[in-house]
Amino acid sequence: MCELLAMSANTPTDLCFSFTGLTRRGGDTGPHKDGWGVAFYEGKGVRAFHDSDASANSRIAEVVQTHPIKSEVAVCHIRQANVGEICLANTHPFMRELWGRYWVFAHNGQISGFRPGQGFYEPVGSTDSESLFCDILNHLRVHCNRDTPTEEIIERLVTLSQAYAREGVFNLLLSNGDWLFTYCSTKMASITRRAPFGPARLKDADVIVDFESETTPDDVVSVIVTEPLTTDETWDVYRPGEWRLWRKGEVIMKGPAGPG
Repeated sequence: MCELLAMSANTPTDLCFSFTGLTRRGGDTGPHKDGWGVAFYEGKGVRAFHDSDASANSRIAEVVQTHPIKSEVAVCHIRQANVGEICLANTHPFMRELWGRYWVFAHNGQISGFRPGQGFYEPVGSTDSESLFCDILNHLRVHCNRDTPTEEIIERLVTLSQAYAREGVFNLLLSNGDWLFTYCSTKMASITRRAPFGPARLKDADVIVDFESETTPDDVVSVIVTEPLTTDETWDVYRPGEWRLWRKGEVIMKGPAGPG
């Protein structure tokens, strides 16, 4: 399986600490060596990096770890291939435009034999993940518009996610730059850091950061992952079927396990 990482913050924040921990799992402390990618929203724009090599050995990943790109929403993925060859076209996160915004998607899991219905969006690569993303956007494009209330869009995303999860494993990160939608099929956890801030130590690298020296008292930064990245913090573990909608570091909507 792959691993996911996302951030939602109320102020532009860099992801260097968490990204450093995640990249070690891409071919060093973990088996997810079949490519990686990260997308940072900057206003309505997106700064994205992808590599089909293992993140633990990637010079591009090293640049991202050491260059503090600040964003309010970021989506990351390290891949352990199960559907589709190892190549750049199959590397998450995937991105498409809808209603004048870039939508970014990353998926952990597998739905064998999934084929999207015909529509405006088509996959470029050969992964079930990208096909699922196209299916989601085609559904929204047909049934919603740019003025559709967020609540209605999220209701449709929850319904789609529950349907996909009945067919296989579907852990999801999806953002349009304004909000971040997360759905847990099997495994996901989050942590929200706010004042008073303290230090934290990574599980996968000998790195400690003192968040108090890196933040202001008003900062709220939430990190969502497949597996907790630190050893000395308490992470909030999702239940299977649970979803949460994040904006500016806070959960603004959430739902319990679905009916299955």
